[in-house]
Amino acid sequence: MKSDPSCPRCGRAVHPPDLWSSAWQCDAHGPVAPLNPVRAPGAASLEVLLAATRVPVWLPWPLPAGWLVTGFADAGDDRSGALGAAVALSGPAPLGGVGEMALVAEDPGIGLGARLAGLDGPDPGSGFGAGPPDAKFRYDGHDIALWSVDTGGGRAAYAGEAMADWLWVVFSPADAAVLIAELADLRDLRDRRDGGAALEPPFGAPSPFLASALKPAP
Repeated sequence: MKSDPSCPRCGRAVHPPDLWSSAWQCDAHGPVAPLNPVRAPGAASLEVLLAATRVPVWLPWPLPAGWLVTGFADAGDDRSGALGAAVALSGPAPLGGVGEMALVAEDPGIGLGARLAGLDGPDPGSGFGAGPPDAKFRYDGHDIALWSVDTGGGRAAYAGEAMADWLWVVFSPADAAVLIAELADLRDLRDRRDGGAALEPPFGAPSPFLASALKPAP
């Protein structure tokens, strides 16, 4: 049975629009962009996301050796389109074991990136971005600065601004974040719809991290 939409910030059930409000409502956070059930890795899921998204669908390219795309998540409804989009990847962690990574693009206030980072959110918080950036990506000839976000848990996260949206990169476990030094270029998978060079990402088994971090609240 298909799961119902939930709050992107806390996982609680959300109430659909009604006669009094055109927005989905969370009892804790008020109006939200509803988080849809996690989408399985595969070309069909990617096409559904690309058709709905209003934000970039980021992918580091080329992928690190052995890494695969392992799922997608998005927040939004048929009226708004996806206002937050996450791409999950899994592969060999540089320090051993299996690592997981999620790249999120979202409008301010959505809260999907903060949720994956284990933060209350919805955005990186006060004091963010002070000092020189901790990492950089490059997209379409432009640098995207990223700053480390204090997660206080078993994850590591970086965030910055790209194309007027938040860009989050979340790693699990935290020591997998050493991989950030190997990542340089980003692709926006929406370019595949706009005549860009063909890019067919490789897919793997569904991401345990994405499913666990975005599990609806009981």
